[in-house]
Amino acid sequence: MKSDDARAREAREWLDKAADDLGSCRALIVSGYFSNALFFCQQAAEKSLKAFLTWHDRPFRNTHDIEKLGDVCREIDDSLGALADEADVLSEYAWKLRYPGSRYKPKRKEVEIMLGVAAQVFREVQSRLPPDARHTEDHGDHEQ
Repeated sequence: MKSDDARAREAREWLDKAADDLGSCRALIVSGYFSNALFFCQQAAEKSLKAFLTWHDRPFRNTHDIEKLGDVCREIDDSLGALADEADVLSEYAWKLRYPGSRYKPKRKEVEIMLGVAAQVFREVQSRLPPDARHTEDHGDHEQ
């Protein structure tokens, strides 16, 4: 088992990356790169859940599946598992629009809604962690 300091640092690093992904999403929306913005929405939610699991010293698979991560979170906090179920709509953005052949073109409104979902997962995870495990502006990011 890792020390509290090590777990806090690792969880914070996951959340710092999730905050970077939310910032990237916002920048990509403004630039009109909606497919890429959706990818970063998914990444932010995934990394937020991994931060929660890291703090609780729970192993997780290398997966982009929000629901599977949520299943492990549910064992610790049922309400976070329920939120992950709602956020599972983001899972397909890990791959759906990343490769040639997709004819689907997302609209700005869809991306803004998905950004809201990802940001909610981020906020909810933050609220369940001790202060030393949370992302802060001091850790080099511009968005929370």
